[in-house]
Amino acid sequence: MSVKRDELIRQLIEVGRDAAGRGLVLASAGNISARVADDRFVVSASGVWFDRLTPEDFVELTLDDAETGAPSADGVKPSSEWKLHHRAYRARPDVECVLHLHPRTAVVLASMGREVRRITLDHAYYLGSIGVTPFFHNGTDELADSAAEQLREHDCVIMRHHGCSVVADTIDMAYRRALNLEDAAQATVLALQLGDTETVFPEDGAQHA
Repeated sequence: MSVKRDELIRQLIEVGRDAAGRGLVLASAGNISARVADDRFVVSASGVWFDRLTPEDFVELTLDDAETGAPSADGVKPSSEWKLHHRAYRARPDVECVLHLHPRTAVVLASMGREVRRITLDHAYYLGSIGVTPFFHNGTDELADSAAEQLREHDCVIMRHHGCSVVADTIDMAYRRALNLEDAAQATVLALQLGDTETVFPEDGAQHA
């Protein structure tokens, strides 16, 4: 195992455990990955709980073969959502990390047809724009392809009645985006509770110090 691969998996484990602690995933829901070479990525295994991740809970897959997804040599099976990651990396050669989480507030808003509004400076800076897809069953080509199509234009996409995928050139940035997506959703709900349906961050103000 290369030093780079080791370090990426260590970072993914740290993110996974933090995400579980914040309620962004429940039990073994969600899956996370990182690119380890131009044509290869590691993704969390099927059925693993985010707060119990170990280095053995990751499977390395190739981007060259669209049918990849077989268990590793030691029998570890990749997440059933491996296609979500596979398609994202193929659509975005600039991306080094894909996080598929289940942020409750963001998913509920999108499922109800409500926009997740970017209200704060951090929302605007880290999220940019937010894509949304219709509901497709997990593990399907339709889900993976529709999310990848949205990721061509956005760094965050919410899949209605399901979860979100966020991408970035580092694991740290991807997780910052995931955290800000749920924070933006919670801020949107607060604004709605206060009777506000319009406030968003100024379009010309997204310059970060």
